[in-house]
Amino acid sequence: MPNTAVGGGRNTKILGIESSCDETAAAVVEDGSRLLATSLLSSAAIQAQYGGVVPEVAAREHAMAILPVVDWVLREAKVGLGDLDAIAVTQGPGLLGSLLVGVTFARTLGSALHLPVIGVHHLEAHLYANALEEPIRFPSLALLVSGGHTSLFLWEGHLALRQLGQTQDDAAGEAFDKGARILHMTYPGGPQIEKLAGLAQRKNLRLPVADMHGRLDFSFSGVKTATQALYDKHIQEPEEVAYALQDAVVRALIATVRRAWQQHPVKDLYLAGGVTANGAIREAFAHLGDSLGISIHIPPVSYCTDNAAMVAALGYYKWQAGDRMGPFEGPKVLFPLGQEGD
Repeated sequence: MPNTAVGGGRNTKILGIESSCDETAAAVVEDGSRLLATSLLSSAAIQAQYGGVVPEVAAREHAMAILPVVDWVLREAKVGLGDLDAIAVTQGPGLLGSLLVGVTFARTLGSALHLPVIGVHHLEAHLYANALEEPIRFPSLALLVSGGHTSLFLWEGHLALRQLGQTQDDAAGEAFDKGARILHMTYPGGPQIEKLAGLAQRKNLRLPVADMHGRLDFSFSGVKTATQALYDKHIQEPEEVAYALQDAVVRALIATVRRAWQQHPVKDLYLAGGVTANGAIREAFAHLGDSLGISIHIPPVSYCTDNAAMVAALGYYKWQAGDRMGPFEGPKVLFPLGQEGD
């Protein structure tokens, strides 16, 4: 019989399932930190034909991919269905059709195996990608930078996030995607902007960063408009414009985190989310860590983007806490994260 006790001992195996957007992923993680196997199928190449993610297309691709992805990862991990202790699945936020595929599959499999099913918050799971590298140290600051979200937290303990600030309009990833479209590049924009920015020689163009008047918030809608205006003036220098955009995003993130540390002088800062795969961001935060004397933690690039290992890692701590999906719970497209605070 599977181990469904709260707390439990060692060798707790969690199957994680991620389907919030355009990537179908599964992973098996032991004790919240040891990755046994992971697998992912992305429909990004299909979505690129439309210039972005089409929800109906994403849901269809998930429906076709989820069974073979889960089957492969169990075989790769050498784990039988009877060896699992629980199933963790991204419950939200995300695209409704995509989430529905993952949640329905997890609940069906859990019911058949008499296993607990744990719904996890996609963005909180991104932070737990750091737990796959080393134990999380508390209290700490946590910066989440993804395609649709930019948020800053005081991480006070497992499952205890206090929101310090968030984007007031567009996220950093949206600024990169919009910038890529302005520069006539393909979706997704982040890797394209980074690659083009790496070709810049003069690096003397500059974009404004929103003044948040001391608040620990972010705003990137203005930088998108400014990028268009800058490109109109320097249409023959797209690489310089890309560098200016990347630099503006980095400066905004660094400035806000520096203010947060002055108010909460912790010893560790954790970064997570797809945008933290950007090399300029990783380098800038390494320098910030040196200047402040704090440890900077960023997952390997392969765990910055959507994956199921992070879902399973978070699922372990929620399993320990006795957190289970209710009998009538489904996907949550809107899913707040973190207690708000100063």
